[in-house]
Amino acid sequence: MTSKDAFDKNTYEEILRRWDRIAKPLGSLGRFEEMIARIGAVQGTADVDISKRAVIMMCADNGIVEEGISQSGQEVTRSVAEWMGRGESSVCRLAAVCKADTVPVDAGINMEGSPRGVAERKVMKGTRNFRKEPAMTEDECMQAINAGIDTVCECSMEGYRLLAAGEMGIGNTTTSAALAAALLGLDVDEVTGRGAGLSDDGLKRKKEIIREALDRYHPDGADVRSPEYAMEMLSAVGGLDIAGMAGVFIGGAIYRIPVVIDGFISAVAALVAERLAPGCRSCMLASHCGREPGMKKVLDELGLEPVIDAGLALGEGTGAMMLFPLLDAALALYRDGLVFDDTEVEQYERFETKEGSAAE
Repeated sequence: MTSKDAFDKNTYEEILRRWDRIAKPLGSLGRFEEMIARIGAVQGTADVDISKRAVIMMCADNGIVEEGISQSGQEVTRSVAEWMGRGESSVCRLAAVCKADTVPVDAGINMEGSPRGVAERKVMKGTRNFRKEPAMTEDECMQAINAGIDTVCECSMEGYRLLAAGEMGIGNTTTSAALAAALLGLDVDEVTGRGAGLSDDGLKRKKEIIREALDRYHPDGADVRSPEYAMEMLSAVGGLDIAGMAGVFIGGAIYRIPVVIDGFISAVAALVAERLAPGCRSCMLASHCGREPGMKKVLDELGLEPVIDAGLALGEGTGAMMLFPLLDAALALYRDGLVFDDTEVEQYERFETKEGSAAE
């Protein structure tokens, strides 16, 4: 699987030069300057437009819930998906404030049919229990990835210019922690957290189950950075929601729409996407550094820095929504900020320092 080059470096540099012409100290809007430049580079224009945006929420159940790794049962996935379909879930409330549309997708909720208002792209009624057998076949995994790509295709045809990748699936901090440990080659302790609020004993059991599964499914001598390994581990211990979000990130690269990463589960899906389609990370933006211990490690691997550090752990795409108004504010300055040419102040110049380019 390959990712078309969707990053226009010339546009990226043009936007950064535009930032330098605005009457302010160079680089003083920090990472927001780079984010606006990244968005424009993906869109292929310095006339950055994020007015039509949406959050895609991939919903699916995880068979590993049978092992007691979550406080909640699978019925909660269906309930929250129903709230999403009615526009009542947490992410929907935030999206309304942030002037974003919501696109809930059923990739594998354990029910007949799909909730009203939720797009039906169901691959199967939840994954299998990966403690007993692989969560999915590779064919089922590819169907979920394609569900994400197809959803972005539809968004592209409807004129969306910015997307976010969210999720709903009880048990998915377990599947994402397993994938993070596998793809980063890290110990399970380094990437596994309490999810929605496990006790000490629950967290211990969660780690033991993940460790046992990785010992079982990790192929001897595998290249942990290869697309083949990513697909194998995604199928073995991942989820339909993660696979669907990976498809959203890959679709962003295909259709030249920037995609905002939400929390840990979304970030792991982004990492899977980058491994399957190298280069698609250039189309990603990191919104926040979530509470799960593996979050920063995944973003570091992707070379992305979030701008919100608030201990968020809600999921659904809520943290990504909180980035949208901040991007609006930065874009307002980019578009309409007073430029040095219209002032009596001489434009700052850049010079090189040990830390990199700087202002004098």
